[in-house]
Amino acid sequence: MSDDGGLITRLPFRDTRLPVRTRVADLLARLSLDERIAMLHQFAPGVERLGLAPFRTGQEALHGVAWMGPATVFPQAVGLGATWNPELVRRVGEAVGREARAMRARDPRVGLNVWSPTVNPLRDPRWGRNEEGYAEDPCLTSALATAYTRGLRGDHPERWRTAPVLKHWLAHNNETDRDTTSSSVRPRVLHEYDLAAFRGAVRAGAVAGVMPAYNLVNGRPNHLSPYLREQLRTWTDQELVVCSDAGAPSNLVDSEHYFDSHAEAIAAALLAGVDSFTDHDQDASKTIARVRGALERGLIDASTVDTAVGRLLTMRCGLGEFDECDEPEGAAGGIDGAFDTPAHRALALEAAEQAVVLLANDGLLPLSESGVRTLAVVGPLADECKLDWYSGSLIRRSSPREALAERLGADRVVFADGLDTVRLRTEAGWVRVPDAGAEGERPVLPVLRVRSAEEGPTDEGPTGEGPADEGSLNPAHTAGRTDLPPLTVGDTPTELSLADWGGGVLTLRAPSGRYLTVADDGFVRAAAERPGGWVVQETFTLEAHRDGHLLRHMGTGGYVCVAAGALKVAERDSDAEGTVFRLEVVERGEDAVARAAARADAVVVVAGNDPHIGGRETEDRTTLALPAQQERLWRAAHAANPRTALVLTSSYPYAVGEAADALPALLWTAHGGQAAGTALARVLFGDISPAGRLPQTWYASHDDLPDLLDYDIIAARATYLYFDGAPLFPFGHGLSYTDFSYGELSVRRAAGLTVACEVTNSGPCDGDEVVQIYASAPGPSRVPLPHRRLIAHRRVRLRRGERVRLFFTVPVEDALGFWDVAHGRWTVDPGTYEIHAGASSADLRATATVTVEGPPPAPRPVLRRGLEAADYDAADGIVLVDRTKVRGDAVARRDDAVGRLLFRACDFGAGATSMTVEAARDAAAAGAGAEDDATVGVHLADGTTLATVAVPPTGGRYTYTTVRAVLPTSPTGVQDLHITLRGGLRLARLGFSG
Repeated sequence: MSDDGGLITRLPFRDTRLPVRTRVADLLARLSLDERIAMLHQFAPGVERLGLAPFRTGQEALHGVAWMGPATVFPQAVGLGATWNPELVRRVGEAVGREARAMRARDPRVGLNVWSPTVNPLRDPRWGRNEEGYAEDPCLTSALATAYTRGLRGDHPERWRTAPVLKHWLAHNNETDRDTTSSSVRPRVLHEYDLAAFRGAVRAGAVAGVMPAYNLVNGRPNHLSPYLREQLRTWTDQELVVCSDAGAPSNLVDSEHYFDSHAEAIAAALLAGVDSFTDHDQDASKTIARVRGALERGLIDASTVDTAVGRLLTMRCGLGEFDECDEPEGAAGGIDGAFDTPAHRALALEAAEQAVVLLANDGLLPLSESGVRTLAVVGPLADECKLDWYSGSLIRRSSPREALAERLGADRVVFADGLDTVRLRTEAGWVRVPDAGAEGERPVLPVLRVRSAEEGPTDEGPTGEGPADEGSLNPAHTAGRTDLPPLTVGDTPTELSLADWGGGVLTLRAPSGRYLTVADDGFVRAAAERPGGWVVQETFTLEAHRDGHLLRHMGTGGYVCVAAGALKVAERDSDAEGTVFRLEVVERGEDAVARAAARADAVVVVAGNDPHIGGRETEDRTTLALPAQQERLWRAAHAANPRTALVLTSSYPYAVGEAADALPALLWTAHGGQAAGTALARVLFGDISPAGRLPQTWYASHDDLPDLLDYDIIAARATYLYFDGAPLFPFGHGLSYTDFSYGELSVRRAAGLTVACEVTNSGPCDGDEVVQIYASAPGPSRVPLPHRRLIAHRRVRLRRGERVRLFFTVPVEDALGFWDVAHGRWTVDPGTYEIHAGASSADLRATATVTVEGPPPAPRPVLRRGLEAADYDAADGIVLVDRTKVRGDAVARRDDAVGRLLFRACDFGAGATSMTVEAARDAAAAGAGAEDDATVGVHLADGTTLATVAVPPTGGRYTYTTVRAVLPTSPTGVQDLHITLRGGLRLARLGFSG
């Protein structure tokens, strides 16, 4: 802005009176092509001549501002899911957005394009990133994602507090080989489950964009997803930004081998709709070179670059970056910042309280302060306030032990962590932790340094915008301490606390409270405040060897050796054999727990997981079992004192059927953030009645689950929607200290379904009820439908004796519809449906019916439209694959299986006399002389063979041929059609003519 004779002139892109589209067009025109290309990288440089500052896409903010130092830490996302409270989640999002603004005012490295929330439905509880999602149900997930993004975005009509990006598009629930596995997702699952979770939040208008996931869907990398254009961008008129996941653009060539060159890959990603490339950390040179290469080869033109940059500039404009404004950034455009306020602290406590789920209670809870003179608080998480990969640093903390001691007095709380006390001995002597002297008194803080992109993976998010010597706040770049002396061997042993986190994964803690860890120099030290980091350096395994054990360091894979009197990890590829250690157990953890329990009037066992170990990003779980060491703890406590409650503090469900049967009380809470301990204490003693509800099914065993990579929830009968077995605890389950009764339910159909339900608090105390509304189709259906489907819910607080009448309005299509593969559209079949109200998916208290009138469903018009192979009704032995690299699906057989497809109700009219098969067959896979090995067989339900068509080699998997066959038997009328696939072909479609 300049002042010339009293006249103020602004460049148009800085003029807030102009429409955003006009401002962005003006700025785009002022940028050179090189400047525009540079803006495609995550770390966009500034443009000094225009007064543009550098800009970074990506600030982690899943349950608080992460990776940028101290911030308010709220419960994990799955814990927020357990609140079933969109209004609370909106307030949490608002607090996180305000803290991001306030922190940015102090540190420009804090970003305003926040990569949160994660809206992948929690299809399988073994997923390593279970903690990041809200629920297994797309309706609940969408409601909470909409609430959180509204809070992050703010209420200003034009200026965004922050710009939220939803993760991870699409069908992403496995860490195992996550950048090379393909999720086979049939159209019904795609539309009804995976897309549904994203759709509501995008349509609500509080989302700035999405992040594609690492995996492939139907054989095509998500960073090339045609659904970005065909679905996402049709849900809103906003310019949405698509930000790549870290390193994923390079994966298109390096691990997925989808393209031969990076120029082809980046061109394809841009054309698919990716706008910002998170690759090679802060080094933008490779991305810039690839874009230039794509331009030089004519794979894209400058307009492709302009489209992507225009979307990025639109987002930056919405954040107020280009406004002429005299206000500090913390309050830019009236969007105020606030940090660690009393209101935020109170909100963190409220969220943690609302997230506690009472799974079972046989009268033990609530505890009474007068009736509990001494309370035993035991277990590996009893004195912990755990953080996860996407947490900020704690400003304050509250563990269960601390909160209960504060409430009752330290003299009334007996504590035992339940860890085994052990010693390690070698032939050279006992393992000992040297006295660190004055050095040991210093606080244990991470040493931050900048790593090169080649040193190891980094995930989504910041690595700092400042010069390299300022360091990085990304925890992936944390290096261990080397200023403390390494462990040695000698005559005097050091007793260590051993925790077994399951699967043989151990941590060892010194008497100082520090964990044994390994720094870059390979020496083992007692130097870590807690396990953590992108590659955890604090975990070990003991492997039986001769008359002792080898100690393997999991972070490096190397064995621990004694070298020159000190413990050091040998290089993984070296010939050095690990030292043999002999483990001596000084005291079993369960013995200490039993001793504490016997002294107390009641026992609280706090067990669960460490979010950095055994189920986290990059690592799926293989079991739902509680670690054996923790199983022994609750059993020992209960044997010593029947008044034992088990509190599971974890990022995911466990199969704890025996505990549920034996113990008088069982609770679950996700890691609850900074106020977790206080919240738990208030629930245990009845200050508040628990009202958290399970956001996902708790199965009785991992044997109830399909293969982790089976994304077809319909065929696999997975999630509460389709699961046919008896869960340990159902979706939506949660008990209270009070009782609620349900009155008559009514349903009226107008513009949508209007459901009215009366609920009364008929119990002894005030409390919250989560009223859950489900829909089901009780009669026979032409397609498999969910047992019941959540269509609405509300958490409501009722005083004792209070009655309330609640109203819910849901679009008929959302409540009763499904994706009709026969006609490629949403549909609601005519018939009678049931609407239920209740306290969980299995505890339905009131039911009403609603009838949908209309003509019967039409059969498939196969003579007119043919059959797209992916639009089957049922299948076996097949996998969905990419029809082309750009769009479309085809069907191939899985491994060496015979592929089978079923298409119901195909209308052949007066008769079909011929058919066409459109298929591709890779010549290299076919082999010489095997022209008749790949066939498509077509049969009727009665076994009549219509045709068996041989597909010749076509020259490649994306090169299709059309083979015509005469039908010796002419099918007429409406018939079910069965297709059999043999050999290495890809079937795209079938056509029929009369």
